[in-house]
Amino acid sequence: MRSHRLRLLTVAATLLGLAACGGPPAAEDGDEKSPSGAFPLTVEHALGTTTIPSKPKRVATVNWANHEVPLALGVVPVGMAAANFGDDDGDGVLPWVEKRLDELHADTPVLFNETDGIDFEAVADTKPDVILAAYSGLTEQDYETLSDIAPVVAYPDAAWATPWREIIRTNSKAIGLADEGEKLITDLEGDIKKTVAKYPQLKGKSAMFMTHVDPNDVSKVGFYTAHDTRTLFFEDLGLKIPGSIAKASEGTDKFALTQSAEQIDVFDDVDIITGYGDEKGDLIKTLKKDPLLSKIPAVERDSTYLLPGSSPLGTAANPTPLSISWVLDDYVAALAEAADKVK
Repeated sequence: MRSHRLRLLTVAATLLGLAACGGPPAAEDGDEKSPSGAFPLTVEHALGTTTIPSKPKRVATVNWANHEVPLALGVVPVGMAAANFGDDDGDGVLPWVEKRLDELHADTPVLFNETDGIDFEAVADTKPDVILAAYSGLTEQDYETLSDIAPVVAYPDAAWATPWREIIRTNSKAIGLADEGEKLITDLEGDIKKTVAKYPQLKGKSAMFMTHVDPNDVSKVGFYTAHDTRTLFFEDLGLKIPGSIAKASEGTDKFALTQSAEQIDVFDDVDIITGYGDEKGDLIKTLKKDPLLSKIPAVERDSTYLLPGSSPLGTAANPTPLSISWVLDDYVAALAEAADKVK
């Protein structure tokens, strides 16, 4: 890992004379007041308490999807994490983000390559006034290093466990747009309600979300716990979290766990299984051929829907502010087709 603080002191010294990067501003100049409140503003989160002295004009984001909140509210970040999953054209920008940038007539922000962790120097180079990370896996060291650059807003409770509503609330508050964030939540809830109403067969069915399963080793199955946003999203869709997943999630804050195939009958209470598959559908064939996994009721009756690998559709099943509307119709329709097979 890069040397952090010492290196950043050098970087910071060189930044003073640099001109601001091009593209639309991160926030409008003017009065320090916002419709949502006044600055200085304090945000409490799992890694501490952050004070943002004035309304940010230059917003940077790190880790997954945090840039979607300012973009949804009309604010273009000066820098954001490059997409490293579901990026079908390899440009580091997911299709729903590209669509929003087009709507705002904005250039693509600086993209931070996070393949080997956060690129602290690249973040510093964008000269941010605030760094948004409400949905992230920041460590204490990450947080301290980023805090040498600008005020940092981390996750409210646990790493990678911030529901989509709280991603919006936390990040929008930090940029002085909490009221606008609440309206965004209301609008998305309306879209979800309208779509789900078309598929009454979903109501009350239990659903499980599998992680990526190695087709060469099906001796264990990975699944997302009740702390993960993919699982929590089921409740928005009229589904419920099965007792087996809820029980396994007790006493841990991990967002994913594994279950031995020899004890796979624990998932007998699962009506629908979704998760990550492959374009050709080979994984589900492997599950159906396996003498243990084929006995899972959802696999046996075909009430399964495996998302196409690392495609944008598969990526969007992890609900984020801009991806929800993009994926909603296709995802809910596919789950409803699986629900039709549950008698």
